[in-house]
Amino acid sequence: MSYQVLARKWRPRSFAEMAGQEHVLQALINALDNDRLHHAYLFTGTRGVGKTTIGRILSKCLNCETGISSVPCGECSSCTEIAEGRFIDLIEVDAASRTGVDDMRDLLDNVQYAPSRGRFKIYLIDEVHMLSKSSFAALLKTLEEPPAHVKFLFATTDPQKLPITVLSRCLQFNLKNLSPERITQHLQFVLGEEAVPFEEAALWSLARAADGSMRDALSLTDQAIGHGGGQINEADVSSMLGTIERSYVVDICTALTGGTGTDVLAAISRMAEQAPDYDQALSDVLSIWHQVAILQTVPEALDKGVGNYSELLNLAAVASKEDVQLFYQICLLGRKDLHLAPDLKSGFEMVMLRALAFRPDANPPVREASSAPAPQEAESQVKKPEAAAPEAQPPVAELAAAEPPESQPQQSSAAVEMDSPPWEVAAIDKAQVPEQIQEPRAQKISLQDFTPEKWIEIRKQLIIGASLGDCQPLPV
Repeated sequence: MSYQVLARKWRPRSFAEMAGQEHVLQALINALDNDRLHHAYLFTGTRGVGKTTIGRILSKCLNCETGISSVPCGECSSCTEIAEGRFIDLIEVDAASRTGVDDMRDLLDNVQYAPSRGRFKIYLIDEVHMLSKSSFAALLKTLEEPPAHVKFLFATTDPQKLPITVLSRCLQFNLKNLSPERITQHLQFVLGEEAVPFEEAALWSLARAADGSMRDALSLTDQAIGHGGGQINEADVSSMLGTIERSYVVDICTALTGGTGTDVLAAISRMAEQAPDYDQALSDVLSIWHQVAILQTVPEALDKGVGNYSELLNLAAVASKEDVQLFYQICLLGRKDLHLAPDLKSGFEMVMLRALAFRPDANPPVREASSAPAPQEAESQVKKPEAAAPEAQPPVAELAAAEPPESQPQQSSAAVEMDSPPWEVAAIDKAQVPEQIQEPRAQKISLQDFTPEKWIEIRKQLIIGASLGDCQPLPV
């Protein structure tokens, strides 16, 4: 017998053998056990998550000779023929190759006839979103009110392209991507049954490369077995996938926690000898910091079978939570700008050096130059009020002793206190006048001019000043 690939050999034959998708299986099992069956089901999700497989298992449950049940016997002729793909009442259609309205009419012409052997006539249409608008229009009426012996099972990877009139006539089930943990567990079971030796770290690499698809994981496992000569190890899987060993990335993260730029660049140089994909390497760095953050916060949430688990424990013990969050954020932002660098290696190095530069230091060194500007600043703050302060008015004695020139501005008379009533009145009135109107006059009166001989002249000057607004006129 010819070799059968793992993806076909280990295709589930019952709901119990399915890996994941419990939310979909539970709904279908309850509907089958309670005999609450709909006439149209729509399964959506990415490639390789079990859409067609669930449709075939559901066909077994509906046409099993032992009766409608969520657990088909798997031994009757109907179950056997469905598993082998030759059951006459299960019509599988590839909508990508039969998109026209004529093809849909040929299918619908036989809907009215009863099934030949089974209990139901089942139409399993894969990639249903590829049908044309005319085909959907021809299908609508039959899909809304089909005969009692007809069931429609649709599978698609792009439900947004389906008309809303089709979606409203179906029960829709969205299948999720499988987690790397679930894929790794299933690969361990399959390889154990196949008696193929493997390394668990290699299976984790295959699970991450599968990107949520079980079929892709099994296909990669087939390729890894051939590449490794009948066994699976991490080095061969990394070489096959074009990735680097996880130990190189762990060394870079360890150097980051040490805080030494020389160690970081040395670790990057060792990784560069493997000609890595630096974008994927940066993604691996993010994955490591994510796992370290889980170990620091919720240690029991991380599977102990994950690759380099002991090194992750050491990183979680050495690095602080703040450093882990900082490294993750900088690497995440750096991955977006990695393609803008002159070359990917220098861009990767700058991301690591940036993470190292922004890492907070517990005991930052004190720079001598940092304290130098302080005295200058203090001196400027002290001198600034002195420069801004107005000049102090000289005392009355100095005013009386010094003879100001004719062009010198008149001194403030608010500080001059005289015994004579006229001068006291003039000084008070001058102090009450706002500063903006206290402009110097062209002719000034000296203190020595205040003599009895010049009293009449002084009085005239005071009257003239009062008319200009400088003071009030004296009573005659």
